[in-house]
Amino acid sequence: MDPRAWFTDLTAYFVYVLFVATLGPLLFGFHLSELNAPEDVIRCKKNSIVATAAGLPQCIKMTPTEWGVVGSMYTLGGLLGALSAGPLAGKYGRRRTMQLTSVFFIIGPVFEALSPNIGVMAAGRLLSGVGAGASVVVVPIYISEIAPPAQKGFFGAFTQIMCNVGILLTQLLGYFLSHDQYWRIILAAGGVIGVLQLLGLFFSVESPKYLAEQGHTSQAKQVLRHIRGEDKDIVDEFNAWGVDGAQDVNDEEQTLLHNNEPSTPKNQSGKEEALSIGQVLQHPDYKKAAFAVIMIMLAQQLSGINSIVMYGVSLLADLLASNSALLNLAVSAVNIIVTTACAPLPDKLGRKACLLQSLAGMGISSLLLAIGIMRSIPVLSAVAVLLFVSSFAVGLGPVPFILSAELVGPEAVGATQSIALAANWIATFLVAQFFPLASAKLHGKVYIIFAALSAAFFLFISWFVPETKGKKNADEVWGRERRVD
Repeated sequence: MDPRAWFTDLTAYFVYVLFVATLGPLLFGFHLSELNAPEDVIRCKKNSIVATAAGLPQCIKMTPTEWGVVGSMYTLGGLLGALSAGPLAGKYGRRRTMQLTSVFFIIGPVFEALSPNIGVMAAGRLLSGVGAGASVVVVPIYISEIAPPAQKGFFGAFTQIMCNVGILLTQLLGYFLSHDQYWRIILAAGGVIGVLQLLGLFFSVESPKYLAEQGHTSQAKQVLRHIRGEDKDIVDEFNAWGVDGAQDVNDEEQTLLHNNEPSTPKNQSGKEEALSIGQVLQHPDYKKAAFAVIMIMLAQQLSGINSIVMYGVSLLADLLASNSALLNLAVSAVNIIVTTACAPLPDKLGRKACLLQSLAGMGISSLLLAIGIMRSIPVLSAVAVLLFVSSFAVGLGPVPFILSAELVGPEAVGATQSIALAANWIATFLVAQFFPLASAKLHGKVYIIFAALSAAFFLFISWFVPETKGKKNADEVWGRERRVD
């Protein structure tokens, strides 16, 4: 399909709900990198006297260990949010879960911006992390259920695009406000965005697919028509969900569509209940998918992307001097541009093809970066960083969030997404905590390790992960026969 036709067919309301929902991933990226630029100011490294204003200290003295605790609180909160969001989204709905995450996005920055000491700042980071972890679980599910079927990959990439926008926004604020007490404005800005999302969600709608799966077929059709446009034919899309009350589906087809798995628990009305994390890990069909998404999420983080996002300025400071901060801004901008430009590729080339191309590019870039750092070649290092981030944007950035919702059936989506993001947060924590130590000990050689990991994940995905492009459901993805009662 001509990409121009995609935008012609979109309604203003679809664009609105997409934007409001993806403010969550934007805040995920914002809080991930909010402490990067103003670190020296916050820790009093640029202030000899700790002045106060309005009862708040101008800065908070912290040792490297204490600073690490403040940073890692975000990943701990993210893990808690990721594990909780899937079951909540399955039980209470996608929209209500997003409203809850926005509350954490509001409260967390209040603690951070007004923190008088380490404990309060750490608590704020924890609360912000809960919102971020939950958001990157539920938002990809929501997008996959409201996006036009033929463009799920394209719009699924907006999770990563908005994450990159959040990173760029906080780095821009940090570039201009990293002095005196203005760092508090940087941290408070996240709360303002959280308020905007909460207000925007009051005018958004629940996922029509979720409503249909809960038995509210009339409401689901009404919402779907509102999203697609009053003049659009929604019958085929609605029927493809295989829910009770679908029209234009004969009895035999309805039976095949509705009775997916005899081992999946159902409630008294006959609708499939959402599976828990434990049930997914033990399910004869879905445990294989859970393992696949765990490995894909590990690949996303252990390929080394956050070594650049979180430590890029200090990593290249010796080579590029004052230009390292500007390079970090350029990296964020390139990440957004490439991710947006490559957003149609998962629907054109396939999810698996994009992942493999991404891993190959990152592996090669890692080797080039290792050479550039070890041999002190600034130009090679700068080019390698840009290629590294561009390769990530092709596949490893957006595709893992898409696959987590496509490798399993609807009753397992929430739990699988929680499993995936829990793995993601654990890997993020490992990189955040141990990369500075590894970099200090190994210098550029640490990127040889990232190159080896990229090669290993390339082989795993080539062999184990199926393609989901063009597949109607998880059974077709894994080549299983639909079973009936």
